[in-house]
Amino acid sequence: MRCYNDRAKVPTPNLDGLAREGMRFTDAHSPATVCTPSRYSLMTGQMAFRVPRGGTVFEGVGGPSLIAPGRLTLPAMLRAKGHATACVGKWHVGLTFFDKDGQPIRSNGLEAVQRVDFSRRIEGGPVEHGFDRFFGTACCPATDFLYAFIEGDRIPEPPTRMLDKSKLPKHPYAFDNRAGMIAPGFDLEEVDMVFLKKSREFLDQHAKSHPERPFFLLHSMNAVHLPSLASKQFQGSTKAGPHGDFIHELDYVVGELLATLDRLGLADNTLVIFTSDNGPETTSVIHMRADYGHDGARPWRGMKRDQWEGGHRVPFLVRWPGHVKPGTTSAQLTSLTDVMATVAAIIGADLPEDAAEDSFNLLPALLGQDSGPIRPYLLEQAFGGSRTLGIRRGDWKYLDHPGSGGNRYDQNPELKPFMLPDTAPGAPGQLYNLETDPGETRNLYFDQPQIVKELKARLDQSKASGRSRPEHPTRNPRT
Repeated sequence: MRCYNDRAKVPTPNLDGLAREGMRFTDAHSPATVCTPSRYSLMTGQMAFRVPRGGTVFEGVGGPSLIAPGRLTLPAMLRAKGHATACVGKWHVGLTFFDKDGQPIRSNGLEAVQRVDFSRRIEGGPVEHGFDRFFGTACCPATDFLYAFIEGDRIPEPPTRMLDKSKLPKHPYAFDNRAGMIAPGFDLEEVDMVFLKKSREFLDQHAKSHPERPFFLLHSMNAVHLPSLASKQFQGSTKAGPHGDFIHELDYVVGELLATLDRLGLADNTLVIFTSDNGPETTSVIHMRADYGHDGARPWRGMKRDQWEGGHRVPFLVRWPGHVKPGTTSAQLTSLTDVMATVAAIIGADLPEDAAEDSFNLLPALLGQDSGPIRPYLLEQAFGGSRTLGIRRGDWKYLDHPGSGGNRYDQNPELKPFMLPDTAPGAPGQLYNLETDPGETRNLYFDQPQIVKELKARLDQSKASGRSRPEHPTRNPRT
């Protein structure tokens, strides 16, 4: 989007407008470099590497849910304070399907989908973790073996046949959808238009039936996850190819949701957050750079799955009329885990010690009342989960592993051109100063042994204690 990248080749007027109307965070990060653990962390305020299978990326009917029964979640916290809660779109935090004998399915892939008894209730999904209603998909809508919509805790229209890829567009951004089962009427190119319709319906119904009641809507789009299959109305709408068209569609959806808030008279009293669960995908970065001169990871090194900045630097836009000053920026070090503590402060909810262990309250930053860093440090996990962790303190960034932590640049011919020289051969970790070396080109592991020692000790302490938020209840006055 151009509010973050002035060289972007795809216009994003609605997202740029959202930035002008609110606050743009310039140092925001997804908690992980892939989607499932990041989504878990957003829902719970806890880093995913702290839980069993916290490095998992679910596919198809993979599960069970990463969220343990009884764990406080963002929607459950809001619902307890009187909010109506709805989730529309991609879930991807795991749920449990059952076979005809009533046994839970604990595998991924096509064979697992084919064993599902779709007449049975699905367990562990959004409606069991604080959402009043859910319409969406188990995993990535156009990618992961099961191509069907879930409503509540069931699939009203089960898959009946194999996906026919021959009828889909053919371009470099279209080859990430796995061979799977598809439901009648499930159109991979129109998924986001269906999600938009469902979110509009929720907002319309809520404004009509309960105009006095606050609400929480999590709208989780398919765009711009590969495959880049834009709706037919957006195909050819930009000069940046199929992925550019997909970005255009994402921006359109944001605009339509904001317009719905305006139409219903809800905009002035609604907090809006726009963000992402990881950096840009390798395929889209590689081909967009080569074919259209568009770099979704600019100016950072790396991309999705990598522990370098390009893998987890994300947009974070906040609009809250009357509270957040329009056209402002914040350089606060920020993680998606922080949404939970921030919302808790806004609604006057207390966070117990066994919840939101890695969440910090950003409300002072939103209100322009911060006078220094809110976070003492930031934790990150790459594709390898607990084996590929990193920590950031101020300008210093320490990776407790060699290499990217995700993509294998030495084994992928398309990624090899982006390999950088190893400036500290044999080092078991990496240390960078982002102030002097934002491109992470020089590993200072051997040059700054004291910094390495301090950051590794802080990381190990945080792993051992099970938290990064201070060990005392956060009591939040209502604002």
